[in-house]
Amino acid sequence: MAFVTRGVQDPAMSLSRMRFGIFMAPFHPAGTDPTVLIDGDLELIEHLDRFGFDEAWIGEHHSAGSEIIASPEIFIAAAAQRTRRIKLGSGVISASYHNPLWVAERAVQLDHMTRGRFMLGLGPGALPSDAAMIGLDMSQTRELLEDAVDIITRLMRSEEPVSFENSRWTLRNARLHLRPYTHPHPEIAIAAVASPSGPRLAGRYGHGLLSVGATTAAGFDVLALHWSVMEERAAHYGVTVDRNAWRLVGLVHLAETREQAYRDVEHGILDWFDYFQNTAAFPQMAVGSGTTVRQCIDFVNQSGLGAIGTPEDAVAQIKRLEAQSNGGFGAYLQLAHDWAAPAARFRSYELFARHVAPHFQGQHQATADAKARARAARPELAGEHLKAIERSTAKYQAEVAAKTKGPTATK
Repeated sequence: MAFVTRGVQDPAMSLSRMRFGIFMAPFHPAGTDPTVLIDGDLELIEHLDRFGFDEAWIGEHHSAGSEIIASPEIFIAAAAQRTRRIKLGSGVISASYHNPLWVAERAVQLDHMTRGRFMLGLGPGALPSDAAMIGLDMSQTRELLEDAVDIITRLMRSEEPVSFENSRWTLRNARLHLRPYTHPHPEIAIAAVASPSGPRLAGRYGHGLLSVGATTAAGFDVLALHWSVMEERAAHYGVTVDRNAWRLVGLVHLAETREQAYRDVEHGILDWFDYFQNTAAFPQMAVGSGTTVRQCIDFVNQSGLGAIGTPEDAVAQIKRLEAQSNGGFGAYLQLAHDWAAPAARFRSYELFARHVAPHFQGQHQATADAKARARAARPELAGEHLKAIERSTAKYQAEVAAKTKGPTATK
């Protein structure tokens, strides 16, 4: 898919309306009824659709007890039936675990079933405990991802047969038996954390980029580097890339006050920190050594990992990421979590939609300026309005007096 390169244009002129969504692994406390949790995840997608969020990306995991969706495709098919406009992506399919022909086939089927609302996110696989069960060493997964992306891209962009063989897969004259609903194919995005491998791969084919670790210390430091790598690879291979297809993932929980937000996350933030500190063998998502609720809150806010607080705090966080990206990005995705109880989580997303998104989508300033203009003009306009009322009243009174006086004069 050819995207338009933005070169050295003013980012404010080159980037379209910023999009917002979620990146749902999901993260749930182990031991909870998975039927209830999966149904709650579907309800959350419906909630986001009602409040105008643009995208939801759904992950694939097979171990460790918290990230309980094994098939993003099955989940997306169900979510598509419950929603109207939100786009749904695999966030991400662990491409090293699957024959790429079948990944492409399922993607095209979802492209048709969603009428073009499907997006294909690909990554190497994040949990070593997943890879171990199918005999994969983590050192193999990135090379397999590169092979898979090449094969999937060729299948999507051409009707020519693909033959390929490595230690895991054999393809002989492979073709898609359905052409995509979206022309030329559904959007493809590659996951990246801190290393340049994701940007290099995305840039080679002109695909989008999912910066999953964008707000970690390591991820934040390399944000601008990620896009530089994308542009360098794109130029080398003669393709184009678009900052609108760059998505940053971060952490957010909002309430009407910071104090309320802090109370909300007492529900589950310690479980989430414990998962990354002691269970998930995913060192790229280092979350500090906090063991109390307040230590975890302070780490999130002070490290720049995310924003726990008010909508104003979230606005400041996104502006900070815009500046660090050195040119802007297309979408900000909240990393879905169970820090707060369901009602408070749903309220957080509502507050984000009402008070954060408008700052970046051209809606906040227009109404704020209109209010400021009306406020500044109020004394003069109110005075003129009052005079108009007085004139109208005087005219009415004169007409009444004339009518009353008229018959008396005749007699």
